[in-house]
Amino acid sequence: MKLICIGRNYTEHIKELQNEKPTDPVVFLKPDTAILLKKQPFFIPDFSDDVHYEVEVLVKINRVGKHIDKKFAHKYYSEIGLGIDFTARDLQSALKAKGLPWEKAKSFDGAAVIGNWLDKKELGDINDFEFSLKNNEEIVQNGNTSHMLWKIDELIEYVSKYFTLKIGDVIFTGTPAGVGKVVANDKLKGFIENREMFSITVK
Repeated sequence: MKLICIGRNYTEHIKELQNEKPTDPVVFLKPDTAILLKKQPFFIPDFSDDVHYEVEVLVKINRVGKHIDKKFAHKYYSEIGLGIDFTARDLQSALKAKGLPWEKAKSFDGAAVIGNWLDKKELGDINDFEFSLKNNEEIVQNGNTSHMLWKIDELIEYVSKYFTLKIGDVIFTGTPAGVGKVVANDKLKGFIENREMFSITVK
């Protein structure tokens, strides 16, 4: 399986990081070794002093596809989830300044949290539902899929031009504003509407 991640898909997050609004989706990959194992804490890596949480809606691919037209994209997934794209922001900034790839800042072991999955039918309109992240019981990120620059089906159409999508692949659809630094003993909980989708501790 592969993790296909989308950057800069929410306008307010683009503004908070002072990035340029893209004309096409920003795409990067994480290996399966980046997945944080279930019931395991997230350990802040020793190569970063500024690891940020980024809560994201996830889509699990359920059939093989290539060059998928947007009007057929809904057939390629039945489950929606929530996760975290952990980012070593200090390392990412240094890499970006040199025009280098982000993988060391985005794809290290444990950098991808994948929570529980919901049947998309439970959510009604997948282009208009709320999700949030709490850190120590305080809401730090709050988003709605209606605010995505590129909606889920559009992302599937776009990424399938470049990568064959396979069963079990996961798309991270981007993060809203409110990203922030984690410190030891933080407790992160993710929600879709009022459903808790994951809970992890930072070490």
